[in-house]
Amino acid sequence: MNQLRYGYARWLNAFHQYFAPTTRATEEWAARDLSTAIVMAPGRMVDSAEDMMAAWRKNDNTGQAGMSSHLPVVITALAKDYVPAGGEYSRQLAREVDFTIPDDPKARVFRLRQIQGDRRAQLLFVAPEEASARSMALQFCQWITDFHWRRFTVPYEFAGMVHEWPVVLETPDVMPQAVDLGQKNISGLVVDLNLRETIPVFVAPKPGEPNDGKGTPGDALDPAGFPVVRDYMQSTNVI
Repeated sequence: MNQLRYGYARWLNAFHQYFAPTTRATEEWAARDLSTAIVMAPGRMVDSAEDMMAAWRKNDNTGQAGMSSHLPVVITALAKDYVPAGGEYSRQLAREVDFTIPDDPKARVFRLRQIQGDRRAQLLFVAPEEASARSMALQFCQWITDFHWRRFTVPYEFAGMVHEWPVVLETPDVMPQAVDLGQKNISGLVVDLNLRETIPVFVAPKPGEPNDGKGTPGDALDPAGFPVVRDYMQSTNVI
């Protein structure tokens, strides 16, 4: 389920827009396109900060050969492991429940399961000097203390419609930690986050199963709904 990466990127873009430059280096970073201002580490966490920084500095980030990496930069990663959230924090829905989509013009009935769990995230703030790295990390930690930015949504598509589902920070109380990047001319600070995500599992009738005839069974864009049975009570007047 890669939808989290997309919602996470939208959230980080909001921080990039929020950031107020305090040094010449961060002025350039704030004006840069998000694609080279904040980058995702491919397939691993940034615990090995030195390796990640070396890979970034060797990268061709401008389309030209040679050392073209930009600093400052934020390198971020999402853990591959997944921990189900405890019952005191979440509501897992293992049994399907019936639901309708408010904006569905066909008013179909589908079924839904819900998964809630925790994903670890890291952000490595790297700059040519300490003042810039510190400003980026501290402003990020300030940003997530606002209730509005303690959460973001992740888009999931079903029945031709996009549904936004929440991700919440377990706590905004985080502390940037200095890391040794193995190079004297750059400074780095790392921030650890715990993201509590809610994942929907949408269910529609499969081909051959009973359905309401309002769509095509097995079609992801226009699935049929489950049949609905209505009971009509008839009153009898006794004279």
